[in-house]
Amino acid sequence: MTATLVLSGFCALPGYVASHRQSIDFPRRPSKAAAHSARAVESAHLCSPYGNGGCHVGAFLPQTSDGRSDHGLLAWVSDRALRDRPVRTGVLGPQRYSGVPILTEFGEFTAARHADSVDRAEMLLDAFVVDWLSARRLDRPADARCRDRNFVRCTVRHFFSLVVWGCDYHPDKAAWAKPFAGQVSGFFEYLREERGLRPSSIHHSEHYLRRFERYLDLVGCRDLGALGLPVITGFITASAQEFGSRAMVCLASTLRVFLRYAHREGVLPRDLTRLIEIPQHYQMADIPRSIGWDAVQRMLDQVERRSVVGRRDYAMLLLMVTYGLRAREVAALTLDDLDWKRDRLHVRERKADHTTAYPLAPVIGEAIIDYLKNGRPNVQSRMLFWRHLPPRSPMTQAAVSSVASKYLHKAGIPVSRPGSHTLRHACVQRLVDSGFPLKTVGDYIGHRSPSSTMVYAKVQVDALREVALGDGEDLQ
Repeated sequence: MTATLVLSGFCALPGYVASHRQSIDFPRRPSKAAAHSARAVESAHLCSPYGNGGCHVGAFLPQTSDGRSDHGLLAWVSDRALRDRPVRTGVLGPQRYSGVPILTEFGEFTAARHADSVDRAEMLLDAFVVDWLSARRLDRPADARCRDRNFVRCTVRHFFSLVVWGCDYHPDKAAWAKPFAGQVSGFFEYLREERGLRPSSIHHSEHYLRRFERYLDLVGCRDLGALGLPVITGFITASAQEFGSRAMVCLASTLRVFLRYAHREGVLPRDLTRLIEIPQHYQMADIPRSIGWDAVQRMLDQVERRSVVGRRDYAMLLLMVTYGLRAREVAALTLDDLDWKRDRLHVRERKADHTTAYPLAPVIGEAIIDYLKNGRPNVQSRMLFWRHLPPRSPMTQAAVSSVASKYLHKAGIPVSRPGSHTLRHACVQRLVDSGFPLKTVGDYIGHRSPSSTMVYAKVQVDALREVALGDGEDLQ
């Protein structure tokens, strides 16, 4: 624990914290303003009857004795269906009410088409999205138009789910079917029960086998019993055009395990695994994709800590940079992992199946407290980090890595494959450059094998320069 205390204190030096504090809160918008916005919505004809028996958005809301829509519910719609949008200063005001004009246009769109029921109005959503986009600039980039399309669709979906149907919104996404479920149905249970793989590893196997299944459909080989070497060779050759060396090792390994299991279950008449060679990937061939500590400082300075998202992102970035945590480990943190009495942070279920207890650095403790007080939603779950937009759900591994990638791009830091592991590499590289033993550094960040840490010695420029300039006597 002594080495961990020294390393964590070294990584949390004040010099690497953002040079300016951004923890000043925006003044919260009073509830009276929400009611005022609701009245503005009604005056914008969102809740006015359209006539001719048409179905209008206001018809979905309860009415008062004088026939007007309930302002309290409208304020609730503004606060819940459109809440926690990023706040922008300036003439535009808070972004949280940006969905109101979209709902207004949707009401006019359904009224013009005489939608006389809720179901029929909801069926017009796709047509409304196309009409809404056609009225805007057509020269916008494809990714910008995709974001606009998703924002419009989700805004109306949120309205229907929260106000009309009275339930939380969940995207209508059908789950992917398991590859080869009809021919080799028990393969993934075999990976989980007999081989003991984690769900993330099984997900990767599904990804590679789904590509293999699509390739077999493309070449017309739909019966695994007729599978031969030319088809397998063609698939590996085609995949090599898209994947790197590490991904090809994973693909070939997954394919071998799958074909061996298919032969064991009698689906394949012979074992084809010996015909598949694992691509050669030399150990220590790569160098870490770490960044310097000045670049880390620039990245942290990009975080807007006055917003809800900024407080959450700042705490996650500090955890990754200070302790070298993986994205999965950050996403899995709970309130029970914070021992405030002893100033400890417990990281459980690491990649090497062990638990690490870190001293909780003051700067990280302050960042987490700031998020808990002014950012974390009021939910029953004990998970620490949450999405700030509905539907409320804990942060996932991919979301945490995307946060790191976002701020690396925002700071203009050139690095290949930016993400959470970039910050993990930066943490390790700083410790190695400072002269800490590789074994100590490996234990600190949770490496299972010392060889995983040895790769960082390749970029110890100062130490390598001393070796190159020496006369060789010190190497005996």
